[in-house]
Amino acid sequence: MDDLSLLRARSAEPLSGRSHGLTREEVAARQRSRLLVAMVEVAAEKGYVATSVADVLRRSRVSRLTFYENFANKEACFIAAYELVTDLLVEQVEAALRLGGTPLERLDRVVAAYLAALAAEPEVARVFLVEVYAAGVEVLGRRLTVQATLTEWVAEAFGATTPEQRLACETVVGALVSLVTTRVLTGDQAGLVALREPFVALVARLMGFGDDL
Repeated sequence: MDDLSLLRARSAEPLSGRSHGLTREEVAARQRSRLLVAMVEVAAEKGYVATSVADVLRRSRVSRLTFYENFANKEACFIAAYELVTDLLVEQVEAALRLGGTPLERLDRVVAAYLAALAAEPEVARVFLVEVYAAGVEVLGRRLTVQATLTEWVAEAFGATTPEQRLACETVVGALVSLVTTRVLTGDQAGLVALREPFVALVARLMGFGDDL
């Protein structure tokens, strides 16, 4: 799956005129992509509550009719945009987990992929971690599902099976999300990436692995 920058570039390409060479279905897909990218960008800039359908239309340069052909309302558009950025993030983190290695090596790669993905796309990070709380119960439930998935990955990395071990993994993920959210709120992308080494080292000590990865 493309990252948001590639999706943004593709969705910005012309949709009108005889030279675009797109089928009707391709035009419709690109219009939908424009709306989703616009929702992420505007919600990150203005906040979900202050974002209107009109804001999304202006940013996307897509008609109101097309918007309502795709989404029932602003919330539906935000949920679809949230699912898009979640899929992008999950795909990158899951790829890191599949590489194998020792528990700490796998944890290190998962944390690195998570932090790098959020640092590379500040708008995505803000929507994923902050604006989601203003968007209603349905999308917040999806946010909690993603956090549960991350907990499962950490549990898999450590081979955690007992309730106590799984609680430890949940605690690790909750701490990481809290630390990351603080840095997203302050716009500290460099601080996001810098969390990797001290955080993994702390987890290593807490889990009894020492400082050596």
